[in-house]
Amino acid sequence: MTDRLIGLSAFVGTVGLLFVTAVIVVDVVGRNFGAPLYGSQDLITMTMVLIVFGGMALCDRTGGHIVVDIFESAFPPALNRAIDIFSGLLGAVIFLAIAWTVFQSALLSQMLNLSTNLLRLPTAWFQFALCALSLVGALTMLLRAATLIAGGHATRRDPQ
Repeated sequence: MTDRLIGLSAFVGTVGLLFVTAVIVVDVVGRNFGAPLYGSQDLITMTMVLIVFGGMALCDRTGGHIVVDIFESAFPPALNRAIDIFSGLLGAVIFLAIAWTVFQSALLSQMLNLSTNLLRLPTAWFQFALCALSLVGALTMLLRAATLIAGGHATRRDPQ
């Protein structure tokens, strides 16, 4: 179930990236012919939310986040494990806080009928999407911490 949520989250981010790329290409070509794409800034800005938060869960699952391990070799394995557990729990708390804050903001945006400047896209749609993607990211981090607590190992990329 979690892998499907992570896959869906990454798929949303991928589709968003392809969409933004297409919008930029159409806008640039249109500018060369004197007819830029109307509302491209609205489309790009709102879709960036999906791109960034869509990939967060997959990035955490595969160990793709930036890790500064200057002191890791000097610490005992138990302390490194505790630090990894703490970072997973802290990340989950941060993403839950993001989800809660954005959810409250989305409710306000919905109540005030806020929208983007040019295309009048409701901002609440994108805020609810950010909220859902943040929850998937928090779930992934919680599962990483739970795996470490249960005796598993953290997924990390080897330094190159």
